[in-house]
Amino acid sequence: MSIRLMVVDDSRFVYNEMDYFLEDTDFELIRYCKSGEEAVEAYKELKPDLVTMDIILPRMDGFECAKAILKEDPKARIVFISSLAYDDTIDEAKELGCDEFLFKPFERDTLLDVLTRASQKAAGGENA
Repeated sequence: MSIRLMVVDDSRFVYNEMDYFLEDTDFELIRYCKSGEEAVEAYKELKPDLVTMDIILPRMDGFECAKAILKEDPKARIVFISSLAYDDTIDEAKELGCDEFLFKPFERDTLLDVLTRASQKAAGGENA
């Protein structure tokens, strides 16, 4: 059974890289969203198993988007993927209830490890 993943990032490069890295894995990329507003609406419709979320997005940043998604579904699993590797950024993501934080640029093995940990939490593993 595949784990349905929605990618929220305004960079097409990141989406293409993730699409490539996730080939032949249990992760299925079901939607790519370029903005927070688009992601909130897509989440309501698709209810993906996991969401990867950039922080810097047009109009609605990743934190605002995550808050809106978590308000809709408190059990939503969100993995922040960002180049903003500051302590306060990571702390804010954790305060929101983010499942994991991955720094850009990332490698395939690191991405798969982070997504696997987050999906295990979603399936009832640790911190579920």
